[in-house]
Amino acid sequence: MPHDAALAALIEELFGPLGAVAVRGMFGGAGVFCDGVMFALIAGDTIYLKADARSAKRFDAEGLEAFVYQGKRKPVAMSYRRMPERLLDEPDEALAWGREALSAAQAAASARTKKPRGKG
Repeated sequence: MPHDAALAALIEELFGPLGAVAVRGMFGGAGVFCDGVMFALIAGDTIYLKADARSAKRFDAEGLEAFVYQGKRKPVAMSYRRMPERLLDEPDEALAWGREALSAAQAAASARTKKPRGKG
């Protein structure tokens, strides 16, 4: 397993009330899914939550940076932001942040499936 099993179990416990939460290894880290939608990721021992234009302000207010990986030509920032570490000890607040991340992920997934197709 490429990620920390104890951290994965903690995440499943924290976010379990959202639905069927699963942590799946990918690209040396892990994706956190709820009912098939990825709403968080784990890189090393850091948890990142999906953000959108509205929730990004909340992350900015706490100085929480975006997940960035090295692309072929330059660093690429994703729409996942570092989760406040204090949430690991605050399950009710962690659940609220997780709910917001899941909502952002579901909206993004819905937008991808509704993109208009080119005229053929």
